[in-house]
Amino acid sequence: MEKIFVEVFARHDRQGQIHPEAIIWQDGRLFAIDKVLDVRPAASLRAGGQGMRYTCDIRGNVRYLFHENDGLWFVEGR
Repeated sequence: MEKIFVEVFARHDRQGQIHPEAIIWQDGRLFAIDKVLDVRPAASLRAGGQGMRYTCDIRGNVRYLFHENDGLWFVEGR
């Protein structure tokens, strides 16, 4: 598996929490995040790397979105 780096629109609240709201894919397509189901520190066992893992519902599909400590965002390739 590979890391697919993406751009993310996110809201930052007053408590410092990050709430991702949409992903811009490599080809420019925008995907709204319908719901964040879970947030926890975790490693990507498929693609390598670690950081905060956001379990997201995107168009009825559950995908893991990772925010690494260096500030980059990625999803696991299929």
